[in-house]
Amino acid sequence: MLRIITLLDQKNHYLEKFYSVNETEILNFTKGVFDNLEDFYQTREKILEMIKYLDGELEQVQKCQDIVSSDEDRRHVMASLAIKDEYVNRILAQDLEILSCIESAKSSIIRELQDIRKNKKAVGSYKSKTFNRRLDEEA
Repeated sequence: MLRIITLLDQKNHYLEKFYSVNETEILNFTKGVFDNLEDFYQTREKILEMIKYLDGELEQVQKCQDIVSSDEDRRHVMASLAIKDEYVNRILAQDLEILSCIESAKSSIIRELQDIRKNKKAVGSYKSKTFNRRLDEEA
């Protein structure tokens, strides 16, 4: 049972780390700073790999052991699971906020590109066709 408690505590540690990484980047994203996006995703991926590993370890321990535990151990496990659930819910909310920031930035870029296209078209309509033909004939 001690191994299960240790693994649950480690998992919660990595969930807390994941939450913290998200919090830091959300501040940047809301300011429109996306310079660290690639590192952000790589860091998240590494943490998720560790969590996946811990889940696998938990599964193996549960299969191999007859779980006999004290009331105190059960309370600790239940508390760890409640903490895990809280982190998971917070992380899901953060992910929605991150997606919203990225979608907003993407929409802004699309609007800028549309404005550039309109301006380019407007500038192109001011070109003198006779001047361009005369240059073509001289060449």
